[in-house]
Amino acid sequence: MSDLSHLRADFPILHQQVAGHPLVYFDSAASSQKPRQVIDSLVHYYEHDNANVHRGLHELSNRSTTNFENVRKKVASFIGAASDEEIIFTRGTTEGVNLVANVWANQFLKPGDEVVITGMEHHSNLVPWQLATQRSGATLKYVPVLDDGTLDMAALDELLAGPVKLIACVHISNSLGTKNPVQEICAKAKARGITTFIDGAQAVGHVPVNVREIGCDFYAFSGHKMCAPTGIGALYARAEVMDQMQPWHGGGEMIETVTMERSTYKSGPARFEAGTPDIAGVIGLGAAIDYLERVGLEAIQEHGRELTTYALEKLVALPGLRLLGPPIGVDRGSLAAFTLACAHTHDLVEFANTQGLALRGGHHCTQPLMKRFKAPGTSRASFYFYNTKAEVDRMIDILQQAIAFFS
Repeated sequence: MSDLSHLRADFPILHQQVAGHPLVYFDSAASSQKPRQVIDSLVHYYEHDNANVHRGLHELSNRSTTNFENVRKKVASFIGAASDEEIIFTRGTTEGVNLVANVWANQFLKPGDEVVITGMEHHSNLVPWQLATQRSGATLKYVPVLDDGTLDMAALDELLAGPVKLIACVHISNSLGTKNPVQEICAKAKARGITTFIDGAQAVGHVPVNVREIGCDFYAFSGHKMCAPTGIGALYARAEVMDQMQPWHGGGEMIETVTMERSTYKSGPARFEAGTPDIAGVIGLGAAIDYLERVGLEAIQEHGRELTTYALEKLVALPGLRLLGPPIGVDRGSLAAFTLACAHTHDLVEFANTQGLALRGGHHCTQPLMKRFKAPGTSRASFYFYNTKAEVDRMIDILQQAIAFFS
């Protein structure tokens, strides 16, 4: 496994004790930690450049605007977009889904149409489509999940034969770790003229992503899962699709002209970025991209793959442990979701916390998926490039203590 342990020095939060034990942070699928370089970028912005963007002619505003728009270019390059004009800044993946489920869906969905999602979607890529189909009179259908945590691709083919207008699919499952064949799914959809939306919250910053190679119309992700601040993310919208879409929020900056009777609107991403944006968050996102590119996405992906395999092999040896998701040996996201026969997931996570281990327990915003696997929830250990095999060993030791305690 590539040794990235020296990078831990860049993350101040990791060097602390919890309940008298060294912190082991295995909750990066919920939110990653931030390196000093990102933290410093926020401090520098507020100390030197703090001013509103796009609206001033003074030096601070000019600096802020330049830095802000440079990050848009960085995001476009980072995910392989054709142009920075295809990047809309959002508060995160959830807002990206809701933007499309409101603007695009309100314009193009009608009674008799169908929207297809999968049975492993995060609530953020499920509830907005429920609302959109309820408003429009369209029907929401889903691709079943097989016992091994993968999608039923035969069922997908059958569903796509219907009057489908859009398919929305998670790239990497936050509950199973499944890496979905999004390029294949988008190709199948495109062959039938179906619009495609990909939830990339668990993928961007963890594996190389190229939206043009994937072939999607929309791709959303969050900054806080890839070393950037909370409250910032981006939505990729293919230019030809974005140009057809009407505004969502009204306000300053997204307009060309305003009279008391009517308004006209800017083109491109500005149409969807009403009001003062999270300027500092965008600056932090740019710093996170710079940092991740220095580390290298290939190295991050390989580290995650090897560390996850190491963890899975040790976890499945524990008595009474049930692992959800693809089996060992299948390429998956950097997480392990499991249950222990002797303890409720919440009790297990609370016990782990007393030993300095940060896991996440519950349904992980995938209640239908938990029902599918007849699990009230799972304990989830999720890894990033700043985690080590020694920390995995520590987790196994704590879980062995938990089994003795609850049995």
